[in-house]
Amino acid sequence: MKKLILLFSLSVTLLSCGKEAAQKTEDTSAKKPNILLLVGDDIAFGDLGTYGSEIKTPNMDRLANHGVRFTNFHVSPVCSVTRSMLFTGCNNIEIGLGAFDYSVYPPTRGKPGYETYLTKNAVAMSELFNDAGYDVYKVGKWHLGGEAAGGFGPLGWGFTKEFGILSGGSNHWNDLAMTPDFSKPNGLNEKRKEHWTLNGEHYDRPSGVYSGELYTNQMLQFIKEGQKSDKPWFAYMAFTTAHFPIQAPPELIMKYYPKYLELGYAGLKKARYESLKKQGLISHSAVEAPENSLTHKWNKLSKKEKEKQAKIMATYAAMIEDQDNRIGQMLDHLKASGELDNTLVVYLTDNGPEGFEPTHPKTGNPEMAKWVETQFDGSFEAIGTANSENTIGVSWANAATGGLQWWKWFIGEGGIRVPMMIVPPGAFNSKHQLAGKTTNAVVSVKDIPMTILEYANIKHPQTNYKGRKVVAPSGVSIKPFLDGKSDIVRTEDDWYAFELFGNSYIMSGNYKAIKVRTGMFGDGKWHLYNVVNDPSETKDLQADQPERFKKMLALYKGYAEKNHLMEVADDWNPFKGASE
Repeated sequence: MKKLILLFSLSVTLLSCGKEAAQKTEDTSAKKPNILLLVGDDIAFGDLGTYGSEIKTPNMDRLANHGVRFTNFHVSPVCSVTRSMLFTGCNNIEIGLGAFDYSVYPPTRGKPGYETYLTKNAVAMSELFNDAGYDVYKVGKWHLGGEAAGGFGPLGWGFTKEFGILSGGSNHWNDLAMTPDFSKPNGLNEKRKEHWTLNGEHYDRPSGVYSGELYTNQMLQFIKEGQKSDKPWFAYMAFTTAHFPIQAPPELIMKYYPKYLELGYAGLKKARYESLKKQGLISHSAVEAPENSLTHKWNKLSKKEKEKQAKIMATYAAMIEDQDNRIGQMLDHLKASGELDNTLVVYLTDNGPEGFEPTHPKTGNPEMAKWVETQFDGSFEAIGTANSENTIGVSWANAATGGLQWWKWFIGEGGIRVPMMIVPPGAFNSKHQLAGKTTNAVVSVKDIPMTILEYANIKHPQTNYKGRKVVAPSGVSIKPFLDGKSDIVRTEDDWYAFELFGNSYIMSGNYKAIKVRTGMFGDGKWHLYNVVNDPSETKDLQADQPERFKKMLALYKGYAEKNHLMEVADDWNPFKGASE
């Protein structure tokens, strides 16, 4: 009898354990995914090792090997405009970023759509994640409002914890700003401090700690604190590398110096073009981008100038390598804590490389040049330190893009086509069907929030958010493509248009119609390119495909009229008085 009771008890226990195990499995599978959104700053399409670069990025290689690498991903040509679309899925003009704080066409001031900060016309995905019970973290730069210009900081957009700067960049070693205070009478003769915050309160930024280390440690602290509550989290890691000032940990700099001294500007551009083409990251039918008239000739530089330029570019490479190391820190922590397998990881950069060069005769800023000359150490030895204020300039920026034309500020492919990788939940520990795949599917930055929300099973409210009228997003989800249910992300009917500084383009499938004003070194006329087959935008197709060209221009005209886009004078130059 005792044996029967014991066996019965054991059976009940085993059955109970089985139910608990099944319940645990069910709970795990039903658990909401974490989101790790990584954004690099001013990094070119050809800058990452996994995108054909000589710069070593083994942790980004991990993302590419486990996820999907996109080679026709488009953003805006400047930082805050991209970030507005990244968080809302909307067009920039609909949500206040028809201009941005560092450069405003004077007649647009005060006009709807040109506020220069993210307006409440939109709902940000951070708000929706907050509503869904997520911890929502932001670390790094914000650049969507909250300072004197208006708008709101991260805590006003659903973030539960935040750390970093509200502006577009800062010194990487201390609490100094990256630009002078142009509004002060004595602003060019002094350095100013950047505004740092931790959860909305003033933060005394320590000197001597590199930005990548400071930001990463704080993000890891947020994540570790959140793990105690067992809530899912959305983490927005907005690096300030490789934004100017060009500064980096000294131990990483000189390893790239000999290569850049040997190659020079044109040599690096050619080497990257050939690498991109060989690895299938640009079409095998692609041709080299033509020489850009704004760039400098390497052979015209003195030996001393070449050495300085090579070290500046080596420091830029070190900034990217440091960013890769920091991403590795985060991936390693998530793996050790058992959360990596339930995390969606997205990496992108906000625009092409920064070509701003204070002393450049056509795109420079004399006031900024004076400030740099008088307030910082311009020596070879100081490059990369806290007391240096260098930029890579037009020539290295042009070289960094490899087979593409132009750079940040411009809507040529070099300014708007950037690296983007997505690793779906579970792909690190199990073989994803698209693991290691490289795709030339055309994707917009507006598609990222729609993709992230779908993975989290969060529905967008479309036009009404808690009684607030908002713009419905025009981004589309990439998830069906990642799930193998579709071969494309956007059909030709899923077109999108863009305008900034009076320069315009529209994408429909693989085709891009583009017009650049003469004030920004274009010819003021529309051109048509297949940017998948012709990433250097050298073969104008409007004569070969007049119907397509006509249709795309009509679509753009409708977009411009609907959004009340203002005309910009042909000769206006946004660089005068601009610093980013």
